Amino acid sequence: MACSLARSHCAWVLALLVSTAGLAQSQPMVMASTTSTEQSGLFSHLLPAFKKASGLDVKVVALGTGQALDTARRGDADVVFVHDQAAEEKFVADGFGLKRQSVMYNDFVLIGPKADPAGTKGRDIVAALAKVSTRNTAFVSRGDKSGTHAAELRFWKMANRFENKGSGYKECGCGMGPALNIAASTGAYVLADRATWLNFKNRADLAILVEGDKRLFNQYGVMVVNPAKHPHVKRADAQKFVDWITSPAGQGVIADYKIGGEQLFFPNAGP
Repeated sequence: MACSLARSHCAWVLALLVSTAGLAQSQPMVMASTTSTEQSGLFSHLLPAFKKASGLDVKVVALGTGQALDTARRGDADVVFVHDQAAEEKFVADGFGLKRQSVMYNDFVLIGPKADPAGTKGRDIVAALAKVSTRNTAFVSRGDKSGTHAAELRFWKMANRFENKGSGYKECGCGMGPALNIAASTGAYVLADRATWLNFKNRADLAILVEGDKRLFNQYGVMVVNPAKHPHVKRADAQKFVDWITSPAGQGVIADYKIGGEQLFFPNAGP
């Protein structure tokens, strides 16, 4: 820097610039993800292993999948790890993500009171929701444009009850944990991902009533945010996370995560 300033002042400005640059470089990579990956406890198990393998820190912003994708569209995340494949593919097609890669899966389950007042118990999620609607039974929807909410809306459409879900239907506009808490305190039905349910402590009188329907399959995918849209994106760091989570090492860490001996997520990254 050409300096007409006092030498000591120039030195101070230069030190400040170096310090600011170093601070920018030390900021952790930001991952926009779902409440299910956080509230299931997966990240507490997964991210220390990634840190050990890569030396990189990750800041997780846990939102519904729709909000997580919107966060990435604004350039406020470097990598996205969510579970609504149609929305993920549109995110890539619109130029906001470099490539979508499958990572793992589990399933959705219908939770409700053990007494099952709507008579939903079984393996058919569509028939179960039709009964909830017809009998006007209490049902808590996340209503937050999350992957779970998107799946729930698909099932209501399949049941031909999208426009009439019953007088007991309520949206909370909240994450999976709060929705389960509301269901527990009010004796309502709720669609949940199995992983968050297994890690949920305040179950009260709730139980799994519908499971095993192949339509309840729940796939997760990961994408690096496109630096062509947002040049500040930490593409190299984000790609390291994608490469690791889809590698045998990362897939093994996912498979190892269990609660009470039960595996919460099943790795299925392709070659």
